[in-house]
Amino acid sequence: MSNISRRLRHRALLCAVAASLALTATSGAQAGADSPAPGLSETLDRILGDTRLDGAQVGVVVSDARTGQTLYQRNGDGRLVPASSTKLLTSAAAMATLGPDYRFSTDVFADGSRHGTVLQGDLYLRGTGDPTMLAEDYDRLAAAVAAAGIRRVTGRLVADDTRFDSSRLGTSWAADDESAYYSSQISPLTVAPDTDYDAGTVSLTVTPGAAPGEAPAVKVTPPNDYVRIDNGATTVASGESRAITVDRLHGSNTIVVSGRIPVESAPTTSWISVWEPTGYAAAVFADALAAHGVKVAGGPVLGKAVPQGAKTLASHPSMPLKDLLTPFLKLSNNNHAEVLVKTIGYEEKGSGTWSAGLSASADYLRNLGLDPTALRQVDGSGLSRMDMVSTEQFTELLVAARQQPWFQDWYDALPVACVSDRMTGGTLRSRMCGTAAAGNLHSKTGSLTGVSGLSGYVTDADGRELVFSFVSNNYVASSVKSIEDAVGAALAAYSVKGAEQPHGTARSDRRTTDAPAARDEQSGRTGLECSWMKPVSC
Repeated sequence: MSNISRRLRHRALLCAVAASLALTATSGAQAGADSPAPGLSETLDRILGDTRLDGAQVGVVVSDARTGQTLYQRNGDGRLVPASSTKLLTSAAAMATLGPDYRFSTDVFADGSRHGTVLQGDLYLRGTGDPTMLAEDYDRLAAAVAAAGIRRVTGRLVADDTRFDSSRLGTSWAADDESAYYSSQISPLTVAPDTDYDAGTVSLTVTPGAAPGEAPAVKVTPPNDYVRIDNGATTVASGESRAITVDRLHGSNTIVVSGRIPVESAPTTSWISVWEPTGYAAAVFADALAAHGVKVAGGPVLGKAVPQGAKTLASHPSMPLKDLLTPFLKLSNNNHAEVLVKTIGYEEKGSGTWSAGLSASADYLRNLGLDPTALRQVDGSGLSRMDMVSTEQFTELLVAARQQPWFQDWYDALPVACVSDRMTGGTLRSRMCGTAAAGNLHSKTGSLTGVSGLSGYVTDADGRELVFSFVSNNYVASSVKSIEDAVGAALAAYSVKGAEQPHGTARSDRRTTDAPAARDEQSGRTGLECSWMKPVSC
């Protein structure tokens, strides 16, 4: 054999070895010498062979929750857009830096002199970030002002939102989401219309008129004059199709209602963000003051700090952070995530900005043993497609979190597979039913168009707790949730002793009622978190 032939054979052999090593590095179980997971690799590889993932970027890591040992990985170190899985990083950093008992406070101050029932000066309303403030909470604050004996304010109502900076929307958030309630503006002074605590939004209920041709009635919750309704919708005959669209004009609080609603049909409710939530809160509080007989001479002023020496008239504390985690994580609330990032920045760095909060969060992740330089996080919620995190980093976080004093509260706040109660099952309430994962798997979901994720905890058939992370990017199928569900079910049913997947639990074509695969009729959007598609239920 010539030297040239030998070199060609040697090169071919090296190429074959390299290809084999590359395949091993990107697909299948890690060859851990001390703790193999017999049969798991074959089961997961079979599920991940679903054609809906063809051409997609997929990262999967499964580890022993107690030891941290990797049992399976596919592209585990590859950085991917995580969507709402990002909230795992944000919530862990918040629990560690702020503490489970951290509370926000919304306060009312008097700046001036009292003359009987008259305040000669200004009334201040200061927010520190509470995303759970309802109209009824502002009413209680107004009642306290009246109870303090004030009936007239000669100055103005001043809204102090200086705890945070004036940046209302996150880096690289989608422009066409501006009016979407899941993309509401971030302010330390805001209002939520409901006990899902969708801060910075209003809900609109459209009820058909009494006869075809009449304009439907539109009810705004909470009632306020801050938003203006442009109602161009009409009532149509019974049996005709319903097509109601609600949108807010860019840079304004004019909300346009259009389309048709059949007579005698059920009302329809939509949620929409407001422009400048500080003004929204001031308007709701001003209405409450008026209702309690307190007259304020001047109009609202926004963005001015409470002066030193002002007297506290009333305060409203929020629920503790450990309780806020429930609506935050169960319903994947984006506003809550961003408020927490800015609050971390204020408390840890003295600046209520995204950059300060994310810097403090990175410091905490470093102390926890993660490498924040190996990921990119530009917001707290995962709405930005600039966020980049590997599934390996998510599983490292999940393992490390188990040793933290706040872990149980954090774990309990994660959505639970197939538990119907919204504030327990959350975004997983109708998923993995009829499998070993039901009531067992606790996990954070993530969804954007072409992005899906599931990362959390599950106990296998041997009683061993596993952590796992599964993130998919750039698929073109309408949904890959059933593939995630098949992975979750397979992990829950896995047994080292049996080393064989029970029949039927590793199928990725299992039917699912998961709402993200549905289509939002108003916006035409697909691939969103099911909790963002109100009034559709997860």
